[in-house]
Amino acid sequence: MSPLVTVKILFFASARDAAGGMTSADVEMESVAADTSHLREKLAELYPQLASLVLDEENITLALNEEYVPMGEVWKLKNGDVVALIPPISGG
Repeated sequence: MSPLVTVKILFFASARDAAGGMTSADVEMESVAADTSHLREKLAELYPQLASLVLDEENITLALNEEYVPMGEVWKLKNGDVVALIPPISGG
């Protein structure tokens, strides 16, 4: 078994609602699978109501340590990283 990586997840707006109102959570992943793609899958498993949002990059953008992860890119995660789930923002 590979070492574990713990990342802090921040839930905003509809992502927070789908996660049962949680604002943050710590998620552990095996280091060999610690990337943004596997994180989306892990969050879908942990929070089934979040699955349809988090598995679709057009519905949820990830921000890793306050830097947006471009659509289609997979970034490696390390222990202590903070990942924010950012739903689409509508202007007015």
